[in-house]
Amino acid sequence: MTIRATHRTLLSRLLPDDEADDLAVRQGQFHTVALDSSHVVCLPRTRAAAARLPGRAASLRTPVGLGLGFRTPEPLLQGGAHGTGEVPFLVLSRIPGEPLEAGALCVDGVVTTVAAQYAALLSSLARAGSDARVRAALPRVPEGRWRRFAEGVRAELLPFMSDSGRLRAERELTALEGLPHLTHAVVHGDLGPKNVLWKWTHGLPRMSGVLDWDDVALGDPAEDLAAIGAGHGSELLERVLTPAGRPDRGLRTRIATIRGTFALQQALCAIPDGDEEELADGLTGYR
Repeated sequence: MTIRATHRTLLSRLLPDDEADDLAVRQGQFHTVALDSSHVVCLPRTRAAAARLPGRAASLRTPVGLGLGFRTPEPLLQGGAHGTGEVPFLVLSRIPGEPLEAGALCVDGVVTTVAAQYAALLSSLARAGSDARVRAALPRVPEGRWRRFAEGVRAELLPFMSDSGRLRAERELTALEGLPHLTHAVVHGDLGPKNVLWKWTHGLPRMSGVLDWDDVALGDPAEDLAAIGAGHGSELLERVLTPAGRPDRGLRTRIATIRGTFALQQALCAIPDGDEEELADGLTGYR
């Protein structure tokens, strides 16, 4: 059964101007969402995701005030607190636009346009990271984060791997544990293609909004660059890096190191949520 059927009463109450059967529905790793023309209803898929809803709503209030040049979702209504017996939910404003389709970057001129806008986004996040008000409002990525991640992988994921998979994971984790602790930029934390929306004008895309700010923090911009590279490919990543004139200072090494652990990050995140499908997908290269 779809959420249109299982949550018909709730959706009709939250989105009274629309028929439940007419709502668009999308499923992510942690949430299923129902959308009308101006609202998004987030329904957590697991208890762990439901427990994170208040933090998700709080995290969305920060980027609204950063003046980044595009829209971010605003939390409008939250319900279903623990102990109430109500289905947990979060209603957000809907940002117009869609993620880029897989073949969009094959079109002449689109790669250059998209790269320039990603570079502008990252420059805005870097500038925001030096703003005293922003630094007071946002958490810093905790020191020792990658070490704790590596410990979690070794404890939770190594038993599922083959011998060759364990050797690969150990190489990746050793490199990760050697990364410096940086907190000079605002980092989105999940800047994959599905979280960046675009509107097309005269045959070219314009970034209209960025979704899912759950993990926003002061950290290393290599994380967001790694997500761009993983989602769109190395050619686009190089175009993002080059016009920005970024001094390297080990940046490309950090990007490659973080990018190399995305599958492990996916698998480890799947364990507390009990998501067997995401766990298996993340471990595919380690079996």
